[in-house]
Amino acid sequence: MTPLKYYILKYNILEYNIIKTILEVISMKFVDRDRELRTLQQEYARTSSSMVIIYGRRRVGKTELIRHFIEDKPSLYFLATEESEAMNREAFQQLTADFLDNDLLRDSVLTRWEPIFQQLAQAAEKQRLIIVIDEFQYIGKSDPAFLSVFQRIWDTILQNANIMLILCGSLVSMMMSQTLNQSSPLYGRRTAQLHVRPIPFAHYHEFFPSSFSQEELIKRYSITGGVPKYIEMFAKDEELAKAVQESILTPSSFLFDEPTFLLQKEVSDIGSYFSILRVIAAGNHKLSKIAAMLQQKQTNLPRYLNVLIDLDLLVRDVPVTENNPAKSKKGIYQIRDNFIRFWFQFIYPNRSYLEMGHTDIVLNRLKRNFIDNQVSLVYEQICQEKLWSLSAEGTFPGLLERVGRWWDNAHEIDVVGLSEADQLLVLGECKFWAGPVGINVLTALEQKAAFVDWHKETRTTMYILFSIHGFNEDLRAAAAVRKDILLIS
Repeated sequence: MTPLKYYILKYNILEYNIIKTILEVISMKFVDRDRELRTLQQEYARTSSSMVIIYGRRRVGKTELIRHFIEDKPSLYFLATEESEAMNREAFQQLTADFLDNDLLRDSVLTRWEPIFQQLAQAAEKQRLIIVIDEFQYIGKSDPAFLSVFQRIWDTILQNANIMLILCGSLVSMMMSQTLNQSSPLYGRRTAQLHVRPIPFAHYHEFFPSSFSQEELIKRYSITGGVPKYIEMFAKDEELAKAVQESILTPSSFLFDEPTFLLQKEVSDIGSYFSILRVIAAGNHKLSKIAAMLQQKQTNLPRYLNVLIDLDLLVRDVPVTENNPAKSKKGIYQIRDNFIRFWFQFIYPNRSYLEMGHTDIVLNRLKRNFIDNQVSLVYEQICQEKLWSLSAEGTFPGLLERVGRWWDNAHEIDVVGLSEADQLLVLGECKFWAGPVGINVLTALEQKAAFVDWHKETRTTMYILFSIHGFNEDLRAAAAVRKDILLIS
């Protein structure tokens, strides 16, 4: 039962050699996902049935994860489409018939799903079988009653079979409502769930030639984020400006209108979401300021903002020292996805120029503002990620429990980590500068530390400075004699 043999596309079963070649051509390097693979392997090792829900935004690598997992296991992979429930059922029937080499099932006229799954359950008596239904949400979208039907199939057929069922989908809100929310007929039946997120920067270099510098990787990451499909567009050893022009700035290019494709299936009022993202990308992060720019009441916005947060496109940020983040009045909204922030800063406002072929105008604007408005912000996120790693490695005299940013009305600190248990406060600055960082940055950070009102009398304070181009002699000399200073370049 070779999994690639029964891949379905537009309801046509393709021959093994043809589809194997196609997949080898279109698949890219498989990076990271160790934790996700461990979870899947644990579910496969169960002595009972299992139901795994996999969801995440488009292009993030869910199908590649599944393909990598099932490639050496008896498995049936079905890709649902947006056609009717009946058409999906017929396609699944034919796929299963070919998979089991069952002429009776192939020639039967069925109006129910149950007989198909009964055949699969019987086949699983000989060896454990993986059944994957990718883009599962489309079937329930075409016929909401299907979810109750599928609940019955699980309860009466699959639950007691030697089967691992994987339900995967890229419409995050719909997958959550159909499989994870309490109102769903399938609620409580999953044995595991995986929210597949972008690849962290720590693994980003694995996509690229070893000749790429850290600076170059950060610049590219500030555009692609950790989305494998986007990374593929920028993994070639070519100038960044050329890659941007070919993959994003040209109206016919793959990523020119990507946010539209990303949101149009998730939300109905796409214009409202675009307006919110554009306003935030322009530097308006407080709810009051966002509402003012949109000429809306503040009470009208949370439902839109919460959807964008659920889609991993937005994050509500509060000072890391806040004891109750959910109720904090200091919350601000930041675009979480690097590509979405880049697109709404540099592409969306300039679409008219790009449509008329004036790419040079947009490139010039990009060159002037790319570092300050995009790369520097992403560098702060990378430094926060690094702070977690340093803590896990035992770098500090305590284990950090929270990492983020800190600010008040007059001061801001790029990176802050704290440990309540150890009364430890780590304060840091991140500088993506053309030259080395000097001791003046440390002095300014020490002065701002006095305004951080967190266990002032009992805390241990450490200072960490990140610089893409290193540090000058004075700062390195100070760090050499002080145990409370750490320099990372």
